[in-house]
Amino acid sequence: MSWIFAGGILAVAAVFLIIIIRDSNRFVKVTYRIQDRKIKKKTRFVLLADLHNKEYGKQNEKLLAAIEEVSPDAVLIAGDLITSARNDAEKPAAALLKVLSDQWPVYYGNGNHEYRVFHQPENYGNTGARYRHAVRSTKACHLEDANVLLAKENIRIYGLDIPIGFFRKFKEPQLGVREIRKRLGKADRDNFTVLLAHNPVWFEDYAEWGADLTLSGHVHGGVVRLPFLGGVLSTSFRLFPKYDGGYFEKNGRKMIISRGLGAHTIPLRMLNPAELVVLELLPEE
Repeated sequence: MSWIFAGGILAVAAVFLIIIIRDSNRFVKVTYRIQDRKIKKKTRFVLLADLHNKEYGKQNEKLLAAIEEVSPDAVLIAGDLITSARNDAEKPAAALLKVLSDQWPVYYGNGNHEYRVFHQPENYGNTGARYRHAVRSTKACHLEDANVLLAKENIRIYGLDIPIGFFRKFKEPQLGVREIRKRLGKADRDNFTVLLAHNPVWFEDYAEWGADLTLSGHVHGGVVRLPFLGGVLSTSFRLFPKYDGGYFEKNGRKMIISRGLGAHTIPLRMLNPAELVVLELLPEE
């Protein structure tokens, strides 16, 4: 009987391995529709987060084809297009960003990996300088504690550049509305406010600041997802994170968390395929 038990264990392990390999190398398309009285014109965005230099096909041809099929009005990036490292770490992201911005308007908010390479040259050498030059060489609008108004749509997009000190393993420090206001000023109350804020853990602060819609990533969907329980582990090594992926709402303020397109801290996915998020923002009927 022991050999039967051992064979069963191996079979289960093989199934899990197949799921991990499959989920770590594919993405699904997820669509959210949001209506608001402030929105004046139907607008379709594609949201990218946590690609971490992963390529789907040669030069990301599969990802680009999926975006083209959606036919977005613009592409939003909620951080970690790159993985912080030396040795030409920026090249895959820079190449993708150029192609994206040549075809669509691109609004790019930083994640913790962009922040690291830009602000810690002692650890990452010239990677940050090279990547910043590459970003500036494209048509992308890089929102580092900055905003842009889409006047016809009545949508204002903010990019919050969260300092690396707020990203810690096991427990993140408090961010607070005062810190957000210091970086972004007061929220625009007249236009529909979209906030690119990489880490979703401070949703209450984003909502209190005035973001109508916060777009985040960072948690990678909890790496492994269990039925009824959701994501198991955040990238800060917290078990069963409250904000792991999907749609959340608080006092009329909304947040959508991408489960990400790549992996980094824990380089696998199980029952948790990567996501290409499509957002349809609609005037209230």
